[in-house]
Amino acid sequence: MKILDQKQYQNRRNILFQNMEENSVLLVGGETEKVRNNDVNFDFRQDSIFWYLTGIEEADALMMMLKKDSEKYILFLQEKKIEEEVWTGYKIGNEKAKSFYLANDSYKNDETERFIEILLSCEKIYYNLGSSEKIDKLIIEGLEQFKKIKSRIGIPNPMIIDPSVLIDRMRLKKSNEEINILQKAIDITSNGFREAIKKTSIGLFEYEVQEILEKEFRMSGAKRNGYPSIVASGRNACILHYVSNNKQLEDKDLILIDAGSEWDYYSADITRTWPVNGTFTSEQKDIYEIVLQANIDAINECKLGNSINDPHIKALKTLIQGLKHLGILKESLDEIIEKRLYFPFYMHSTSHWLGLDVHDAGSYRDAEENYTKFEEGMILTIEPGLYFGDMAQKITKKYSNIGIRIEDNILIDASGPKNLSANIPKDINDMER
Repeated sequence: MKILDQKQYQNRRNILFQNMEENSVLLVGGETEKVRNNDVNFDFRQDSIFWYLTGIEEADALMMMLKKDSEKYILFLQEKKIEEEVWTGYKIGNEKAKSFYLANDSYKNDETERFIEILLSCEKIYYNLGSSEKIDKLIIEGLEQFKKIKSRIGIPNPMIIDPSVLIDRMRLKKSNEEINILQKAIDITSNGFREAIKKTSIGLFEYEVQEILEKEFRMSGAKRNGYPSIVASGRNACILHYVSNNKQLEDKDLILIDAGSEWDYYSADITRTWPVNGTFTSEQKDIYEIVLQANIDAINECKLGNSINDPHIKALKTLIQGLKHLGILKESLDEIIEKRLYFPFYMHSTSHWLGLDVHDAGSYRDAEENYTKFEEGMILTIEPGLYFGDMAQKITKKYSNIGIRIEDNILIDASGPKNLSANIPKDINDMER
């Protein structure tokens, strides 16, 4: 299923090298195997930053980018042991790693003395403290060694710099290849949603609808989700991160599904809401139409010249106007926003970045608190909603336990917003059966 070749990972490292200072080293640790219970591990998924820079899926790997007189990409990988591969699977090993992964050098991941030697040869260390327990320990061990000799050589401790700003800035703008991968993840997700909408019926359990959805993911080639599916019916739709998925679907319930398949490590993130029995009640239809209009209005704000906050403000105003039209909120628009009177009904942001992580890397504001301006290649979610759970029911009982969210994935393009999930039904007539 791997789409990008090693040349593209190499290009990313070259860009990162250009932004590193001389006499520095950048460290990133791969993910480790995690125990689920007893001798069973969780399914392995590589750390997103490590994957972004290496394309290596092996556990317990480390990488270095050394910029000192020249530029070197150095790997520390598991030792290749043929007798273990019958149990754990094939490993590339150090001998083939240089040609296969385009590395300058490769070592076994237990060669810690070599790792520390390279580490201490530089004045600056680019590393996100706390991101890798193994690297944290190696840095501490290295600095303990360095402390014993620094007074004799007159050199201060290496400076540790968080590389997140450099890497996050790169990840925020997607290449054409990344956009195509994300489109594939979204198209697979579309298959699942269409089947789930078609086969939803009274009496099924939420987890059964989840199975219908995720079966399409697997049959379409996605081996995992981008995140645990939210399949929430009735009042559960008012719980933003509901994952129990164990309630039986009842007549006149709505069902809200927030889910996305993962394709070559890139995740879709889609939400749709529809009536279990195939027909919205008049109250459900009132709320759905408001949320749908907020979704459409916010998408139209995803254009060059605007910022990440503009779709949110537009969606918020549309939702508030809808609530005012229904007589639920009566104050002026400005007063409702200033006093956050909308919060019992809409308590989350409208957007987040999307990519290797479902809440992907990238800043939302700069140091002066200015919101990030849109640039071509950025991908974000648009996901307004209205929720009439316990907080809202203190204000009105009429729409009790209605929870509706509609979420699309939007590409910032010079020609205007491009809805990558436009083929997933959301018009009110398409959601009824």
